[in-house]
Amino acid sequence: MLIGENGPRRSKGPQLVSAATLVGLALALVLALAFVVGQTLVLGPAAPINGWIVGAAFFFGCGVTVVSMLFEDALIGNLNSVGRMVQQVLFSLLKLALIAAAVVVGYVSDAAILLTWVASLLAAWIAFDLLSRGGMRRLVGRPDFRLLYRLRRETFDHYALDVALQAPGIIMPFLVLVLLSPATTAAFALLWMLVTTAAVIPAVAATALFPVVRSNPDQAGHNILVSLFGSFLVSLAGAVVILVYSQEILAFFNPAYPDIAGSSLRLLGFSLLGLTLKYHACALARLNDRMRTAAYWFAIGGLLEVCLAVAGAQLGGLQGLVLGWTLAVIIEGACAAAFLGLVTKLNAAPGSLQENPAPSPLQT
Repeated sequence: MLIGENGPRRSKGPQLVSAATLVGLALALVLALAFVVGQTLVLGPAAPINGWIVGAAFFFGCGVTVVSMLFEDALIGNLNSVGRMVQQVLFSLLKLALIAAAVVVGYVSDAAILLTWVASLLAAWIAFDLLSRGGMRRLVGRPDFRLLYRLRRETFDHYALDVALQAPGIIMPFLVLVLLSPATTAAFALLWMLVTTAAVIPAVAATALFPVVRSNPDQAGHNILVSLFGSFLVSLAGAVVILVYSQEILAFFNPAYPDIAGSSLRLLGFSLLGLTLKYHACALARLNDRMRTAAYWFAIGGLLEVCLAVAGAQLGGLQGLVLGWTLAVIIEGACAAAFLGLVTKLNAAPGSLQENPAPSPLQT
């Protein structure tokens, strides 16, 4: 929601960011506290978060992470992708440096991982603010909770769409573990991580469409086609790399992985083509304020992914699972392509997004 509503032409953007950040922080801390207390009561000494240092680090880490995510969305909404990149690079470097320092001094524990995460996030935002001469502070203002309340429907719809879009990808490694074996999961997770990393490029391109088209609706059609074409080329290249070099990639990390997976994972990269179309259909749904309707369809598509993956695993093991999931994603991509074509035609008609964008409560 912040990505689309917090634009450079919207004077109330900082007030909205502050309100959303405070609400998000409160929710994160409440849920983190509930999780820490709940897992202690249920699991007792076997709880993964055991000890007040680890618990406190987890509690504050959840809060800091949510604030950081909202600030990153605000940067994208302001079309400041360079600023977000700088902050991410700073965070990565500081995180690695702090982990290395913890290893050198012999402080290797769960608490060390959590504490270095929190410290590096805080330090990265402070460094970004100094380098950008107040870039972080300019994101916030006096919180406007009334405005946030007026946008409650849009907020919920964006959340529902995100859940429907991301849930299948989160579930898939767990399905491999349950349906196949831990050894197979290890090999699958490696190429799955590679596919997920490659999918970041079309996902980011589609996400950037939201604020870009909102800021310049006259160029909507051109920007959508450029983003879609570039993302499709990247996805096709990723699919070819995985098809040709999947065995070599697996062997580089563990010589046993090629024997475990065989050639079952070669076609996994072609799911990138369907994912690219899904991401752009999602962006257009946001632009046309059809998030809730799109969430229903993406939820059905996610159910199709899980069902075909399970059926494929039962019939053909890992290869069947990969084929089933890839086929489901391609089917979703074909449906998304039809939706993209329909929206493109509608945008060329009078009263389209390009000529008559939906009003925002932030506009004055």
